[in-house]
Amino acid sequence: MNPTDHVTDTIRYIGVDDNDIQLFENQYPVPKGISYNSYLVHGSEASMIFDTVDSRRLDSWKELVETAVKEDGREPAYIVMLHAEPDHTGGIVWALQRFGEIRLVASQMCLNMLAQFYGEGIPADRTIPVKEGSVIDLGDRTLTFHTASMIHWPEVMVAVDSKDEVLFSADAFGRFGSLGYGDDSWDAEARRYYTNIVGKYGSQVQNLLKKLSADKISIIASLHGPVLRDNLQHYGSLYNLWSSYTPELPDGVLIAYASIYGGTERVALRAADMLRERGVEVAIIDLCRQDASEAVSQAFRMGRMLLASVTYDAGLFPAMNNFLYRIASKGLRGRRVALIENGTWSPIAAKAMRQQLEAMKDMEVVEPAVTVRSAAAPSTDEALQALIDALMA
Repeated sequence: MNPTDHVTDTIRYIGVDDNDIQLFENQYPVPKGISYNSYLVHGSEASMIFDTVDSRRLDSWKELVETAVKEDGREPAYIVMLHAEPDHTGGIVWALQRFGEIRLVASQMCLNMLAQFYGEGIPADRTIPVKEGSVIDLGDRTLTFHTASMIHWPEVMVAVDSKDEVLFSADAFGRFGSLGYGDDSWDAEARRYYTNIVGKYGSQVQNLLKKLSADKISIIASLHGPVLRDNLQHYGSLYNLWSSYTPELPDGVLIAYASIYGGTERVALRAADMLRERGVEVAIIDLCRQDASEAVSQAFRMGRMLLASVTYDAGLFPAMNNFLYRIASKGLRGRRVALIENGTWSPIAAKAMRQQLEAMKDMEVVEPAVTVRSAAAPSTDEALQALIDALMA
């Protein structure tokens, strides 16, 4: 989608791509960039803008807004902020200054947050607070608002358009990657986006999905990534799996390893070969070289994990420690896990990993763990086979 496209005959896309950004939220690598999505909705009696963009792309957005408003033939009556995060609100002060009669629509909590971010740039006398079930009438269409608390901030709302059956979904159903890269990678990059940003709040996502099941929705317009208009059942089913912590591949195995000199890596890769010989789908992540967000994404996707780590400073190697911290913080649960440890002396990595996993919900650690002393020994294959038998049982 590009800024000349229309979502429908009466809803225009006015978002922008950011291909220069390296880290989204200053932590997640986005080698294919990110999109900041914004929309102009035309009604027979009034028009409405949904969300703005990050200040990094404010000048480009201003031009798009001016062009769209000129084409619409009137100034917008409302600007809706579904989410207060700065990557969506960078144009709000400009819009309120540029259009003298425009009213700011948001949840009361969002309005409070915007005042914290932008101070006097948010005039209280031009705001319309909305809550669950609030409706704004544009003439031949209405917008009905639903609360979506903690997806992934507490002030978030979504809105459903009655005319074209469009769900303006805030960050829900978002995806890493600018629109210029196409839509073919939605599942993978949407999974990485969801699991790392929204993953902790599965129960809230489940509540929203149930709430939206009563609405007729034909198009999903998120704040990041492509507008979704085909096979919505597929996207909804993935969100249902992710938010219920149900693996997409119950018998698939994530092998995540942290190795220093290669001994642990070679054992992990040997285990991968053994699993593939059994016809098992395997995802392999080198935690020292691949970003942890990829490992978190695969941990949500697969039903089983094999974790291999070297012992370090009488504890766990930092890359593995970071991975375990992340999946715990995102609420991952219900996985079957096998452990491989390495140590030239006093190997305790398996004990450290087991302690962290047992503190998570419904994690089953299988026995026995495999211990490697610096490098694989002649007996290592036999130990790996026993471990894999237990993991796949």
